[in-house]
Amino acid sequence: MSRLLFMPLILLTLLGGCASMSPYSISEQALEGHLQDAIKDFDRQQLQAGSPLSVSLSNADITLGPDGRDVAVVDLTGQVAVNALLTRLPVDIVLKVEGAPVYDSQEKAVYLRRLKLLDSRIESPLFKGNLQPVTDTVMRVVAQMLETMPIYRLDQSSLGQRILGMVPMDIRVAPGRLEFVTANN
Repeated sequence: MSRLLFMPLILLTLLGGCASMSPYSISEQALEGHLQDAIKDFDRQQLQAGSPLSVSLSNADITLGPDGRDVAVVDLTGQVAVNALLTRLPVDIVLKVEGAPVYDSQEKAVYLRRLKLLDSRIESPLFKGNLQPVTDTVMRVVAQMLETMPIYRLDQSSLGQRILGMVPMDIRVAPGRLEFVTANN
């Protein structure tokens, strides 16, 4: 009989210990690596679908919680190219956007929402003069890609992350990392 009373006490102690543990967090570097992999996958899918558009990323820098705000600032440097008529028309892009990280519990992924363009430049040896129409088009494509592509996805092959995905979670931005916390319903 005493064993039956002892088991709930152990279970409550373990649950209390789990609740006091620091939240699971993702570093800026982990997000940068995941974003680079996601863009490579996106480019591969575009190529397989027969799209003339290719995207390559030479640098991705993510800053979480600048100035204590709940946002992520993403600096991207790369190239967008249109493959047309047996030729490749490359355009180098520099893009800096700010967005709010949002956790989608159905997808078990973190997306950037409410994107705000902070800086954008394009350079191409093929274009001279006013590039605003081209800049606007390229930036729309990249912004749409960022809104639909997660910057992080829970690894379902990891038992810990799979369990984390089963619990109602939310994220909060802390300087240098995203923290998964229990959702307040």
